[in-house]
This record gives sequence, structure tokens and C-alpha cells, in this order.
Amino acid sequence: MPISVRNAVGAEGEAALNELGSKVLTLIMAGGKGSRLEPLTTERAKPAVPFGGIYRIIDFALSNCINSDLRRMLILTQYKSGSLDRHINQGWRFLNRHLNEFIDILPPQQRLSEDWYMGTADAVYQNIYSIEQHDADHILILSGDHIYTMDYREMIRNHLATGADATIGCLPVSLAEAREFGVMAIDADRRVTRFDEKPNSPEAMPGDPGRALASTGIYIFRTDFLLEQLCQDATNSQSSRDFGKNIIPSIINTHKVQAFPFEDPKTGRAIYWRDVGTLDAYYEANMDLIATTPALDLYDSSWPIRTYFPPLPPPKFVFQTPASDSQPERKGHALDSMVSGGCVVSGGTVNRCILSRGTRVNSWATVEDSIILPDVRIGRYSKVRRAIIDRGVVIPERTEIGFDRDADEARGFTVTESGITVVPQMALFEQPLA
Repeated sequence: MPISVRNAVGAEGEAALNELGSKVLTLIMAGGKGSRLEPLTTERAKPAVPFGGIYRIIDFALSNCINSDLRRMLILTQYKSGSLDRHINQGWRFLNRHLNEFIDILPPQQRLSEDWYMGTADAVYQNIYSIEQHDADHILILSGDHIYTMDYREMIRNHLATGADATIGCLPVSLAEAREFGVMAIDADRRVTRFDEKPNSPEAMPGDPGRALASTGIYIFRTDFLLEQLCQDATNSQSSRDFGKNIIPSIINTHKVQAFPFEDPKTGRAIYWRDVGTLDAYYEANMDLIATTPALDLYDSSWPIRTYFPPLPPPKFVFQTPASDSQPERKGHALDSMVSGGCVVSGGTVNRCILSRGTRVNSWATVEDSIILPDVRIGRYSKVRRAIIDRGVVIPERTEIGFDRDADEARGFTVTESGITVVPQMALFEQPLA
């Protein structure tokens, strides 16, 4: 369980924590290419990929900051950031700069180098001048491409209470999953004693041979300490300029680096946190939302997830006509699904799906176990199963997707290892299947 930081910092420290937000600057890393999410990232940055019907992936990190009373944020962009910039400008410009609140987008400026960002640490290093202007005592570094809800204040309080130079947010994951993360070992005081980035043979947690302690990519640093380490790293020609590969391992033995396990305050269990870096992980995280009792509760009014809401009408379900000699029964309905604003289920059947805004499912079409991104049209009598359909796709009448892997791949669609068919944005169909 998290330590009692209120007792640890005392009355004076507790008073200082009330002004915590004004002393912390949040950096959100949003420049990754996200190649494992292609084709969803062919035309957009990974944090801008739609999620859960109405959101973008970055909305979760931004909402966590607002809900944690952290209102000074810099978003570091790079790869195909047009749609991400547009989303931030449409939905996240409500903070008051006169109160020293802001969400600023920082594209690569090449002030310190003619190179693009070489790694996560280099992205921060190349923005040192912007960071110094904000006079922050501590820097919170987040990834813009994870799905979770989290109160960062407890981690910051723990960081202050322990007097750490750096604190790393962590969660237990299976040993198989741990190969994709930074894995750490800690002592009884939760001081990090070892850190390995994406190890082939992750070290298991003591007493838990099936799991390892993995970094969530959430870091807190003392500002002066972080900038010093970044400047030192920039002089190392052998460095790949990455926090997990270079910065963190280099300070383990010489400075105080603490681990902060994120736990649900109600249950003491690890919180829901998903890295949606692959198509299968993205699909599974979306499907988690339609469970009867989802692990990630989007309906928790005490922790709202904010986003841009365009002026759309409510979803509509139309047509219920009995079968006839010429036509089967027609009924517009959706079960075990999330249906967003502007959707029309016009005589079609939707089961265990997420329909993003502006989607239309026409008569006698069937859509099952699928994620439909905005403004998709699904033609009459079409069948879609275990698929992700990207924005703006028009599926002709009597088309089948997700039933024949060879046919889907012949059309140029991506089919994942688990059999999820991904139809790219604005895909064209030469002719429908008979």
C-alpha cells in the first residue's frame, strides 16, 4: 500500500502541498510514430488515434492532469501532428493563462540540434529553454498514448516525502508482457536498485514468480537534477537519448530513485493501465469498455474524461419491419455496445461494438465485435466481424469483412495475429462481394 505521505511531510509540508500544482510542470510525450499501430497511425500521431467512441488516446493523460489539479502542461509533438493539434485546439483551450494555466503544443524547434528527436530524453532536452521559462520545481513526464485513470498527486506527494531525485510510476505485469517495458527491482523502502529496458528475461518480483515490476513511463524529477542529467547525456555520443535506456539506468547507483506502485485506493490492487501500442492491444482495450462492469469506468462522474464534443444529435435507431417473402426481418438495434452521437443504426444489427460518432449502419447489415471509427458508412446486407474500420470508410452493399483472411489481405487490409481485420482510412472497394 502507498505510504502515508501526509504523516511523512508534516504540517508545514502539507501546507506546501496545497500549492503543488503551481510548482509542477507536466510534459506529455506525443511525438512517437506508433508504427505498430499502422494503418491507424498512417495519417495521424498515435496519441490522436480515436478511442472509446468519442475520445482520442491523449484525452486520458490530459484529463488525469486536470483532475489532479495540474494545469501547466506542454505537449511535445513531432510525427504527423496535424490532427492532434486540431483536437487540442478544439477541445482543450479552456484554461486561463492569466492564472498561469495552459496547455501548449511544442513542435520540434531544432534550437539545440538540426536533428529530429532521437528519443524521449532528447525530446525534453531540445525543449530545455521552454521548460526553464516556466520556473517549475518538479517535472512530471507522461506518455500521451496510454489508457488509464490516475491521480498524479499521490505520486508527487510520495516523491516529495521521500526526497527522491526521481520517482518512477510502476505496475506489476506478466513476465511475457514485461519484455516490452522497463523492468525494475526495488528494496524494502521502494528504492530502485536495478532497471532494465525491455529485457529478454525479465526479473520476477520477489514472492511473485509470474510477474515483474514494470515502468509505466511516468516519471517525476527535480527540475534542476533532470536538466543536469539531460545535458550530461547529450555529450555522450553512445547514448540513444532515451529515459528508459539511458537516463534511468545511469542514475540508479548514484542518486535516489524511488518506485511508486500505482494502486486503486479502494482495493489496494493495481490500477487499470493499458499500453495500446499494438493493434491487438488497442482492440482489446476498446473491447474492455463494453463489459457489463468495465475495469475502466468512463461513467465515474468524480473523474471525468474530457474531450472535444462536436455539435451532433443523439444516436438514433430506426426501422422494425417483419420478414416478408422478399426481405428478411429488419430491426435497427444494438446490444452490449457503445453508440456515439450522430450515429444512425438504420435497420441494421450491432452486437458487442463501439460505434464512433457519425457512423451509419444500414438495413440488414450486421456488425459484431468491432470498433468503428468516425463517419463510417456500412452498406445494406454487409457483414463486419472482429474488425477495426478507420475513419470515413464507405463499405458497399453485401460486403464481408472479417470472415475470410485471404480475401481481406488481398484487398490490402491488415490482419493481426489474433485475426482482427483493420480497414485503413478512406479505403476504397473496387466491387462488393456477391
